Amino acid sequence: MGARKRITAEKRKEARKNLYMARLNNCPTSPRKMRLVANLVKGQDVNMALNILKYSPQEAAGRLYKLLLSAIANWQSKNEGSRIEESELYIKEIAVDSARMLKRVRPAPQGRAHRIRKRSNHVTLVLDSRNQEIEV
Repeated sequence: MGARKRITAEKRKEARKNLYMARLNNCPTSPRKMRLVANLVKGQDVNMALNILKYSPQEAAGRLYKLLLSAIANWQSKNEGSRIEESELYIKEIAVDSARMLKRVRPAPQGRAHRIRKRSNHVTLVLDSRNQEIEV
């Protein structure tokens, strides 16, 4: 590995130490439906986002609820002495990308066939603390 690549890799590693994230891969929900729910909680405080997801009727909300709990657990493992209420955690970034697509065939009239695409998605959720930004 060249010197430049090593330096940029080290910088990325240092930047990721302050990020608290969780990923959900190959979730069997279409990205469009997941983005509708993800946009509801983007930029919200963690407690408010948990309440929104808990009482939202969409199926994708339950999956995002568990993902948010996982991100909070990741934050707690890096900050063992801190409390969530004092740190004012919020959802800094949430990205929904398309994942693998299962392709199926459905019979159609007159001997034809229509392709059905069963979509899935990847979700990346990043938390940040409002107090940390003030201290720096």
